[in-house]
Amino acid sequence: MTTPAGIDPRGPRFAATITTVLLLVATFLGLIGISTARTFGWFAYQPLASADLDSDTWAVSSATLAQRTLDPGFLLSVVVALLFLWGVLSPRTAPWGVLFRRLVRPRLAPPSELEDPRPPRFAQGVGLFVVTIGLLLHLAGVPWALPISTAAAFIAAFLNAAFSFCLGCQIYLLLQRAGVIGRAASA
Repeated sequence: MTTPAGIDPRGPRFAATITTVLLLVATFLGLIGISTARTFGWFAYQPLASADLDSDTWAVSSATLAQRTLDPGFLLSVVVALLFLWGVLSPRTAPWGVLFRRLVRPRLAPPSELEDPRPPRFAQGVGLFVVTIGLLLHLAGVPWALPISTAAAFIAAFLNAAFSFCLGCQIYLLLQRAGVIGRAASA
């Protein structure tokens, strides 16, 4: 298997910085949205006619599919998932990569070495998987699923942006050493 042309290692880190900000906002919106809200069967200060005074449920569980879909945290998470998908399917045209190549990289010195593009692309897939699970569970009415999944993706993106530690890349390398993906395991 041939190794693809290397990429500037600062590009994925730049993209992770922007993704970190988006995921932080998505997590915040998930925390203040219907995903974590409780309903008590009360409207203002008066119980509803159908309310049981002892019952309290999660708002996301009792919300309609349209209400779950229109939750701001959900909408931003969909945008983030689409950006992850774009990074997996066409990394050369993904917005953060284009922004880096056209505006940032020309102002920097050339990188001392290039990196294999497969691990960062795999990391985008891991981010897509984590956020998509949160989106699907949110649509199914599972409380806290959305902010937990965006927080997990935020942690991974933050590690890459702040410390140049790509968690998804490390998973890729472990799977590659095990012979699951990439090349065959060495004897």
